[in-house]
Amino acid sequence: MTGPVIDVHHHVVPGFYRAVLESAGLLRPIPGVAYPDWSPATSLAMMDGLGIGAAVVSITEPGVHFADADLARRLARQLNEYLAGLVADTPTRFGAFAVLPLPDIDAALDELAYALDVLRLDGIGLLTNYRGEYLGDPAFEPVLAELDRRQVPTFLHPARPAGRDQPTFDLPASVYEFPFDTTRTIANLLYAGALDRYPGLRLIVAHAGGTVPFLAGRLADASVISPAVAHRLPADPVGALQRLYFDTALSANPYTLPSLHALADPGRVVFGTDFPFMPAEHAGQNWTRLCRFHAATPHLLDRIAGGNAGGLFPRLLPQATAHPVVSR
Repeated sequence: MTGPVIDVHHHVVPGFYRAVLESAGLLRPIPGVAYPDWSPATSLAMMDGLGIGAAVVSITEPGVHFADADLARRLARQLNEYLAGLVADTPTRFGAFAVLPLPDIDAALDELAYALDVLRLDGIGLLTNYRGEYLGDPAFEPVLAELDRRQVPTFLHPARPAGRDQPTFDLPASVYEFPFDTTRTIANLLYAGALDRYPGLRLIVAHAGGTVPFLAGRLADASVISPAVAHRLPADPVGALQRLYFDTALSANPYTLPSLHALADPGRVVFGTDFPFMPAEHAGQNWTRLCRFHAATPHLLDRIAGGNAGGLFPRLLPQATAHPVVSR
């Protein structure tokens, strides 16, 4: 392949944020998964090693909504200003998704405007739920409307569901609850009519959309399963799902990719690594499997690697194109 490589699922863990998590007893907010050590240098070393030209970085769970409202607002502002500094220091290699202090809607709208209009960040990062409130809830309509109006790239990352009574089987919840929570949110948005109501929403869903590709037909048949929801059925539910963007983090395998490509528009699949929560070695393996799957469709591999993301983040495209590509 000769095209760009842009990683749209790449996390940062600033030292001050790690300290806040530690003081709140949340340094392991994902049970069984330790927060990794991170610095800009570790990201750049990983990117250089794999030939990734640029990464659009984000904060993962628990975001800032574990705190009281005042601390959440201050922490979101501090994180966004940190992200802006990171981008300013290395503008050809990094973009960033801003953090919002949801579920405080007014504060989130203020921070959204500051992050995009003043800091000039590249997009907005959301979690699948905020204290058990999902994005299809009417409370989130002002935020969705503003994202639709601006048509800004928006990265949706899973979070644990609010309930703590699910069996864990002594496994990290991120193994299966993360993709399930992504599915919950997308089903909620679909049947709330939000995906139709906000066609300008440029929503990138993590990990190939959770289980949505596999369940797309079942989601479309919800009114057959329960006629009581027929009035909420979108005119074209599968078409609404196909307006989403899907990243490949933890998903480049022979089980997930066929289902993903059966559903997703070819122009809406983008490359992701989930670094540093997934190590560089895994990112390389994920890439190798992606190349192997697309051995007969190199033009599609070029689009997934960075061409599709370049349409969302054109500022990053020249550097990503010039950088050496990932080797197979």
